[in-house]
Amino acid sequence: MASSRPDYVFPRDYLDNNRMNLQHAHWIELFGYLMHPTISTDDIHMRIADVGTGTATWLTDLSSRLPKTVQLEGLDISFSAAPPPQWLPANVTLRRWDVKDAVVPAELHGAYDVVHVRNLAFVLRDDDVPGVIERLISLLRPGGYLQWGEPDVSSFRIETIRRPEAEEPVKTEALARLLALSQPQDPRLRPTWVPRLAYLCRTAGLDAVRADVREAPPHLALAMHECNLPIHELVARKSGNAAVLQAVEDLMPQVVAETRQGACWAFTRWTVVGQKRHGS
Repeated sequence: MASSRPDYVFPRDYLDNNRMNLQHAHWIELFGYLMHPTISTDDIHMRIADVGTGTATWLTDLSSRLPKTVQLEGLDISFSAAPPPQWLPANVTLRRWDVKDAVVPAELHGAYDVVHVRNLAFVLRDDDVPGVIERLISLLRPGGYLQWGEPDVSSFRIETIRRPEAEEPVKTEALARLLALSQPQDPRLRPTWVPRLAYLCRTAGLDAVRADVREAPPHLALAMHECNLPIHELVARKSGNAAVLQAVEDLMPQVVAETRQGACWAFTRWTVVGQKRHGS
């Protein structure tokens, strides 16, 4: 979710925008779809929202695959990461709305056939999530779908290539140290709610809830890992903690060396889909 506000953990600059766009491509490669296959796109007059749209890359990608009569709307608290409106496809529009705001504008109640959310794990604290789910459901028309994708940071592990027994194992000390430096900078960097997301959606009243849980194959896990490496410098820079930033910068060459020798971070990733009840 894009923001220049201090309560957003990442900065908004061209480096982070590139990270988000590349992250989108990796996500689609892993899951194989923009919208879950159970969600019908036959209605040429669908209205679809992308909440926390960021660079709007999910919307612009979807725009090229659906009829131009489908309305695609990006909701966010800032559009500093998105293209200028004049450069967006004609059926893509942007509207300011903070998903953490308890008040949902009246005109957005029951407005959408699909509400898409992805990568709010570093935005929401555990106790934020139930209220956010309720607000997202309120955006849906009866029978509409919520699709929510997240990395499960609690599944974090360091994976390495296997070497012959005669060789030393791949070193991972710098990778572990980098994570230890970064996570204390903000509690949102240690979310634990993602594995409970399907349960929370069912509890909130969604029907036909299903979870698509994926592990990236090694080549893609490495690409995702390298895409995420800039996060640590970005977070340290945003925090204003000069000592942590210097420590991160000093550690990065060792992290890169360990990565090139065959070590990377890995996470389980989730896409949860649920349908709003008819008549609700």
